[in-house]
Amino acid sequence: MAYSTFKGGIYPHKRKYLTREKPVREYLPKGELVYPLSQHIGGLAVPLVEPGERVLERQMIAEASGYISAPIHASVSGTVKAIEPRMTVSGIPIPSIVIENDHQYERVFSQKVIPWQDMEPGERIQRIQEAGIVGLGGAGFPTHVKLSVKNPKKIRHVIVNCSECEPYLTSDYRRMIENPEWLAEGMKMVLSLFERAVGFFAIENSKRDAITALQLAIRREKRMEVKVLETKYPQGSERMLIYACTKKEIHSSMLPADAGCIVLNVDTVAAIYQALVFGRPLTERTVTVTGKALAHPWNFRVRIGTSFTELVQAAGGFTCEPQKFVAGGPMMGISLFDLEVPVVKTSSALLCMSKDDVARFHPTACIRCGSCVNVCPEHLMPLKLAQLAQHYQEEEFRRMNGMECLECGSCSYICPARRSLTQSIKAMRRDLLAKGKR
Repeated sequence: MAYSTFKGGIYPHKRKYLTREKPVREYLPKGELVYPLSQHIGGLAVPLVEPGERVLERQMIAEASGYISAPIHASVSGTVKAIEPRMTVSGIPIPSIVIENDHQYERVFSQKVIPWQDMEPGERIQRIQEAGIVGLGGAGFPTHVKLSVKNPKKIRHVIVNCSECEPYLTSDYRRMIENPEWLAEGMKMVLSLFERAVGFFAIENSKRDAITALQLAIRREKRMEVKVLETKYPQGSERMLIYACTKKEIHSSMLPADAGCIVLNVDTVAAIYQALVFGRPLTERTVTVTGKALAHPWNFRVRIGTSFTELVQAAGGFTCEPQKFVAGGPMMGISLFDLEVPVVKTSSALLCMSKDDVARFHPTACIRCGSCVNVCPEHLMPLKLAQLAQHYQEEEFRRMNGMECLECGSCSYICPARRSLTQSIKAMRRDLLAKGKR
């Protein structure tokens, strides 16, 4: 049977067996919690609290600084210790609110939540905005902005990214297995904003249990469909997902809405459901803590602000000296030098590797095999782009569509000469994007 997909891509070993069958378990933090004021694309949130002030769980502690921004809520009750720069997974100190956990978990008084069906579309989007929901797949784009399109009638497809194509990660899979009804209802909430749209749950064919669970959850929904995709990487990339589901192509200067699409992550849809049904702000998320260096890899429901160090302890600690830590998946995640960084809204996983395979290899001369061209999902020439980046030939880099690179890492993965193609291209793109902003 042929499944929907795109041209190119790779088939890395998934290694999801470490946590695939591990049900989500709640983890309550023991130490202080750190809330960076930048957990989203857009302006830093503005603190609403002062050092020494006591806060309650789900209390808004920082408000959005503008339309493209998002508020932040306390995930525990406790006392504000400080508002100061703290290190994040990006390796950059970010102004943060630090709260000493009192382990009481006292919550703010919740007003009665009216049924979401009785809300006007604008009210639903406002509730999502007030809950601080952003893209939980890693991008962190404020969800209320994504849903506030100029002409809702032009949106024809709402796609929930269920592919989770990164190796090791299983948090989205567990959400689909354990809470499919949340996703079905969450999709219905989003579709209520776009009267002409149909909803796709786009999922790889290897996730049979999740496919069945979602099909059962939407069996009475006429505007929803489970779209089964080929299992390969980077199937979950927004552009690849849109093409696989609708055969529409977009490029770097376009938004999915320009192609009549809205794309949301699995956990984002679950957060929308919780915000509109229970009135819950985004204060926790599912995180896969995995890798062969851990005694008991697991999927945890984690309070925002929890230290990665605590998650290692929750997973049984190390069985050997780890050679590498990665926040996120191994293909597009960020290597960490220190685990004393907080879980934020966009944290999907912590990978603790017993071996650093990348460090063991040394790049050699290119053999002109063309493998990087064959696997590039954007049909670029990664070798040429990397050479242009290394010599900083800006105009030629742009002419050869270097800005269209997804930074997915497929070219570096497949390269027999072990050349750091993605890293070179990524560095050039970041420089040019920064120039454009200036």
